[in-house]
Amino acid sequence: MSSPLVLFDIDGTLTRRAGPHHRDALVVGVRRVLGVETRNDNIAVHGKLDTEILLEMMANAGVPAGRARAALPAIYRAAERYYLRHVPVLRRKTCPGVRRLLYTLKRRGAVLGLVSGNLERIGWKKLERADLARYFRFGTFSEMAPTRSGLVYRAVRYARRRGWINGASRCVLIGDTPNDVEAGRNNGLETIAVATGLSPLGELRASRATLCAPDLTHPSIRKWLQGVFDHA
Repeated sequence: MSSPLVLFDIDGTLTRRAGPHHRDALVVGVRRVLGVETRNDNIAVHGKLDTEILLEMMANAGVPAGRARAALPAIYRAAERYYLRHVPVLRRKTCPGVRRLLYTLKRRGAVLGLVSGNLERIGWKKLERADLARYFRFGTFSEMAPTRSGLVYRAVRYARRRGWINGASRCVLIGDTPNDVEAGRNNGLETIAVATGLSPLGELRASRATLCAPDLTHPSIRKWLQGVFDHA
């Protein structure tokens, strides 16, 4: 018997419409560390890592690339402190079908992890406030790799090193953007794309995900779930 590994993105996949607090935290982080005013309302953040967003914000504000990169660790900490103080309760901000799917996967012995573009403490706090953190054993986050594909690689390697999965385990990534699908495919994972974020279903289908669905309540998700455990 081998346990399946199921990795989830956060924004647009597990939670949505969580308010401006995350975006605000990045702006505040740069301001407190560098004393520079930036903005991110003019940046397409969907599917990006927080690190990428911060570097783009600072570049747009004229911060030299070397100075921006050197400041990142301090900016991470300042942004996380702000978010932890200001994030509201997010229990009603979960995407359709999330709680039932997570409960079923965990009850049946799947290893659940996160692959998120969020900074680590922001990601975990977001899930804590949504009452979802308890389902996940571990996660990889923006500051842990330069690309989303790198985060997926680290997540799979981490689960293998802990002995939670083996070479026979089915590994799946669930996300809401073509970037998620690409990252999963680059690492040989099955991919499920749900249209609960900003990417429409047609765009997700064009990304060549293993399975596309409007949301996690769709019958195709239940059929996939049965197949995962039938072959475990």
